[in-house]
Amino acid sequence: MKTFLSLLLIATLSYSANFTLQSPDLAGQLTSSQEFDGFGCSGKNISPQLIWRDAPKGTKSFAVTMYDKDAPTGSGWWHWTLFNIPSSATSIAPNASRTALLPKGSVEGTNDYGLVGFGGACPPIGHGFHTYVTTVYALDVDTLDIDKNTNQAVVGYMINAHTIKKSSVVSYYKR
Repeated sequence: MKTFLSLLLIATLSYSANFTLQSPDLAGQLTSSQEFDGFGCSGKNISPQLIWRDAPKGTKSFAVTMYDKDAPTGSGWWHWTLFNIPSSATSIAPNASRTALLPKGSVEGTNDYGLVGFGGACPPIGHGFHTYVTTVYALDVDTLDIDKNTNQAVVGYMINAHTIKKSSVVSYYKR
């Protein structure tokens, strides 16, 4: 009986470990703080604070993306890619994009505005709510062999090829 209960406890603890992403800045609706400053928008373009916990065993690094699947481009819109985040990191500070606040070794990619770093929401006026999916990925490699100028499709491919687990926060925004 004792062995059975020990196994049940181990199984429960293994099952309950849940890789989770949270953000006090992405609570359902984005605000003008996360709106882009340019491209017809006049927001503050502040990258959100992100906090994750319970990374899976074998995690060697993390990556973060923010993607608008509703952008009228035929392929969505990449607002942020951040990769080679060390496995010791558990968060990204608010307004960390393009600053010394990012975890050491992290690399920000070029967004679909053509800029390196975070590029906030800027849906067309009257286009309705857009869905912004911010995801943290636990990766099985220390670094991805890509740089800030790598095409978004290749960045996504490399992240997905090395993902152990991922967790997302979904937010909405319209103008």
